[in-house]
Amino acid sequence: MAYVTRPLAVVTGASTGIGFELARCAAERGYDLVIAADEPRIEEAAQVLRGLGTRVTAVETDLARREGVDELYETVRTLGQPVDLLMANAGLGLGHGFLDQEVETWKRVVDTNVTGTAYLIHRIGRDMRARDCGRILITGSIAGFMPGAFQAVYNGTKAFLNSFSFALRNELKDTNVTVTCLMPGPTDTAFFARADMLDTKVGQDDKDDPAEVAKVGFEALMKGEGDVVSGWKNKLQTAAANLMPSGMLAEQHRKMAEPRKGRP
Repeated sequence: MAYVTRPLAVVTGASTGIGFELARCAAERGYDLVIAADEPRIEEAAQVLRGLGTRVTAVETDLARREGVDELYETVRTLGQPVDLLMANAGLGLGHGFLDQEVETWKRVVDTNVTGTAYLIHRIGRDMRARDCGRILITGSIAGFMPGAFQAVYNGTKAFLNSFSFALRNELKDTNVTVTCLMPGPTDTAFFARADMLDTKVGQDDKDDPAEVAKVGFEALMKGEGDVVSGWKNKLQTAAANLMPSGMLAEQHRKMAEPRKGRP
């Protein structure tokens, strides 16, 4: 019966990287976990997290599909515990030129990053509002502040998430439900390999530690802060992005994200 009194955190994209580290932060704070990802490694992540003494339910499901989000939500509902923390971290990257990408490939990025994320927040967020209690973390990105040449769809989805989080936070300002947007920069995860961006400057440069990024985001979430950019270099880049013309930002991003084989 002791488990019933423990708070519950739901973390998506939790098999590796920032999502796994966010789940670890919650486990170390005494939260039970429901973690989700679209790959079998989610169960391996669950085993590691159970070693921290917390109860972990792993859900392998495709959050790009409405049915996948519904499966996750129903799994949470059957536990009989209210969701105290929702960390909507699942996301896909995609490199190369937009016209060189297949429709189903870039559509999946939109369906995962935008549609699936918004739908999950809609379902769990309504429950939080009804209870007048809960915290939501959305993993945006500093990429959302820049026109993403050779990463156009991904940056566009992160621009949506950054904006969406600020708007939702304002809509909920008279409640006890908080919304925090974590905006990391390039982080040392499998992101760039999955996005086929290893042959780019950003893919080969040094990156931030996902554990540190997650810690910054989790602390901001627990304090109820509206947004946080992890890392001083990323803070500078974000500040510059607010001042530079869009065309200049797109050219700057091109230098980071254009495949080297595509350059003269």
